Amino acid sequence: MKKLFAFIVLSITVFTTFSQTKNFIDQPYVETRAKVDTLIVPDRIYLNIVITESDTKGKISVEELENKMAAKLVSLGIDLKKQLTLSDLSSNFKKYFLRKQDILKDKAFLLVIYNAQSAGKVIVGLEEIGISNVQLYKTEYSKMEDLQIALKSKAIIKAKKNVEALLEPLNQKLGKAIYISDMSNYDYQGGADGLVISYASKSSTNFEPIDIDFEKIKVQSEINIKFIIE
Repeated sequence: MKKLFAFIVLSITVFTTFSQTKNFIDQPYVETRAKVDTLIVPDRIYLNIVITESDTKGKISVEELENKMAAKLVSLGIDLKKQLTLSDLSSNFKKYFLRKQDILKDKAFLLVIYNAQSAGKVIVGLEEIGISNVQLYKTEYSKMEDLQIALKSKAIIKAKKNVEALLEPLNQKLGKAIYISDMSNYDYQGGADGLVISYASKSSTNFEPIDIDFEKIKVQSEINIKFIIE
């Protein structure tokens, strides 16, 4: 009895799969692929800041440099609690040997800012207090998920219009979609190559940022879709 039941279940499964495949093949359909893209300005800019006693040849401690950095960032309108974090858990304790008798410490931070102008002010401001090891870590767009959904919709609309244009000369109508595949790539982070900074000199010792921009992030959506031909 158990063997008979198993055979019936297997037969139903095979028959159902075969029927679905056969029905799909027997239907007249058209397949197309559509892609849409856009360029966006990043609104999350991450700067990696390293303060080290070696920059001052050990004359200023990491703790003092950290306090100077914090004061400068606050003066530039930075919310330290929300925007500044340690780069890693071991950053508080990083040390290295310069000479046998000397141990110099360093400390790494990650600062997030929200526009290019603020990035320029931070870089120049930290340079003024002797902190020059500042690098662009990455850039992001905070509303990426919403943008991806919008682009998918546009890609589907584009695909539908393309197929309608193909069927119109044939006096045939477009039916419902029977297959959709999202072929988009979702790795959207700007890298360090996107930073461009220029400085205007007021005097030999005073510089201010005149132009800073970030490479825009290209976001695209690509779909593959099959429509029934009625």
